[in-house]
Amino acid sequence: MASENKTQPTSMSVEAFLNSLADETRRKDCFTLLALMHDITGEPAVMWGDAQVGFGKYHYRYASGREGDSFLAGFSPRKQNLTIYVVAYVERYESLLSQLGRCKTAKSCLYINKLADIDLNVLREILKQSVEYMRQLYPG
Repeated sequence: MASENKTQPTSMSVEAFLNSLADETRRKDCFTLLALMHDITGEPAVMWGDAQVGFGKYHYRYASGREGDSFLAGFSPRKQNLTIYVVAYVERYESLLSQLGRCKTAKSCLYINKLADIDLNVLREILKQSVEYMRQLYPG
């Protein structure tokens, strides 16, 4: 029952994608996230699909038989907000989230309007802990 993820790594240029963003604040925020996530993961940025920037990679396999690859950390500049992917699920970081600033959350995403709305040091810690956890859960 293994099925392939719809979103796969591509050879598209991350910098070209980010430079194509019309909103200057969103573009600057994305370049800040690019540097932050590279620093945390030590991995180069790779486009996943046509709108997600991912760092690192892990392979998962569920009891259902579904398996695939995904990135350890990533973001996507959506029209309504900046989506930051916290792969180890945001509920693990409840105390840090209370210090983060203005954002919305979903199972593995933070939705923010702009980086000025949040504390970047808190975001760094959330992402650092998430990447460390995922590397322990999925070694190699």
